[in-house]
Amino acid sequence: MGGGLLVAGTTSDAGKSVVTAGICRWLVRQGVKVAPFKAQNMSLNSFVTSEGAEIGRAQAMQAQACRVEPSALMNPVLLKPGGERSSQVVLLGKPVGEMSARGYHGGRQQKLLGTVLDCLAELRGTYDAVICEGAGSPAEINLRRTDIVNMGIARNAQLPVLVVGDIDRGGVFASFFGTVALLSAEDQAQVAGFLVNKFRGDVSLLEPGLDMLHGLTRRHTYGVLPFRHGLGIDEEDGLRVSLRGTVRESNAAPPVGEDVLRVAVCAVPLMSNFTDVDALAAEPGVVVRFVDRAEELADADLVVIPGTRGTVRALEWLRERGLADALLRRAAEGRPILGVCGGFQALGEHIEDEVESRRGHVEGLGILPVRVRFAREKTLTRPVGEALGERVEGYEIHHGVAEVVGGEAFISDDDGHSLDGCRVGQTWGTHWHGSLESDGFRRAFLREVAAAAGRRFVPAADTSFAALREEQLDRLGDLIEEHADTDALWRLIESGAPAGLPFVPPGAPA
Repeated sequence: MGGGLLVAGTTSDAGKSVVTAGICRWLVRQGVKVAPFKAQNMSLNSFVTSEGAEIGRAQAMQAQACRVEPSALMNPVLLKPGGERSSQVVLLGKPVGEMSARGYHGGRQQKLLGTVLDCLAELRGTYDAVICEGAGSPAEINLRRTDIVNMGIARNAQLPVLVVGDIDRGGVFASFFGTVALLSAEDQAQVAGFLVNKFRGDVSLLEPGLDMLHGLTRRHTYGVLPFRHGLGIDEEDGLRVSLRGTVRESNAAPPVGEDVLRVAVCAVPLMSNFTDVDALAAEPGVVVRFVDRAEELADADLVVIPGTRGTVRALEWLRERGLADALLRRAAEGRPILGVCGGFQALGEHIEDEVESRRGHVEGLGILPVRVRFAREKTLTRPVGEALGERVEGYEIHHGVAEVVGGEAFISDDDGHSLDGCRVGQTWGTHWHGSLESDGFRRAFLREVAAAAGRRFVPAADTSFAALREEQLDRLGDLIEEHADTDALWRLIESGAPAGLPFVPPGAPA
């Protein structure tokens, strides 16, 4: 079996995903054949593999860091929230039903342990090393009995555990110590040590605390990673309370033309695959922000309605906030709008939904001549086509089936036959996620948007989204190589947790 490591965190968003990707990229640059793994992921940002399996986008990004094709083995269980209390369960890339949190943690989760261990074993039998990512915190004592993603898998697969803490939030020493001290003696034996993430300032000022932490736990700190802007790629969290005012980090290069282009993304509930707009933010001179008020659309050159796990709920939200009326006015004025997946469906005439919301017939915004029927079987494909004279690649993840009854085709095949989407005036809609990552199409689309908006914006001729993503992954690898104890990390991956690690009281409650 190949070596392994589990990257856990003191909290959600401590940096587990990017640290895992960084370790993967560092290893592959050393000639190690490596794969990522996350037993269970809760995310509305997902991806479709070449075999038609749906997995978390973070694992797809980590596979790219490993320079391997992503597969369902790398994320056997994906939970896609449909609200505060229920999620769609995706097993080995295919949806198997909706389940409440109580029902899932009450029995279904533990039954999946064998499946995730089999997937991990298959990866470890194929690769030199498998770098696993945990979820939330390993010290969620209320969930330990059924855990299959943190200590549950670490114990069963005998994986050493590296605990990542976000020092930018504060309280990192208490978080490290408390995480270990709330685990049972058997779980603690797998926790090898710590990694400090997002540190700002002079590391020498941190060292006395690290020495004291070692004295208290007898566990090594494997590195202090400095804070870096622009590394939060392919986030998992689509359930933030509000994204209003957040701006996607964009290329620092100045605009090529005389004007910038302003993009407003409607922060609809249950927003999924909002990473679609990363390719826009990567263009010099494009400013992307998330909005939730009608007045924030006024100065936007392009409005994007992104994907959502709740199209009917998103429609209600758009109407409640006055955004629907603002979009109707915008379309009538010939100002650019782009709807992606659920956003495309919301722009249509009506929706028949007995699957997602079970609300039956629901009126859409009526901007595009499209009628949507939700099918029980989910569409999971990786299509290729042509739009605006350029090649387009994307991926589809949706239950809604669109019947286009007018307008122009948006994406076509080589013979000019419509493949997907619709366009009326300056309003476009498509089910294809990731289409804006196709550089030629993105540039052609932005030229159309700029012309319609009356902006003297010019897309850069040499922006390669794939190359920028590779640069980001290399920066993550550099962080590990330059600021972590890589010799000690390799010993962990190859040989497991050090023997004789002491118990830190009080341990897990009885």
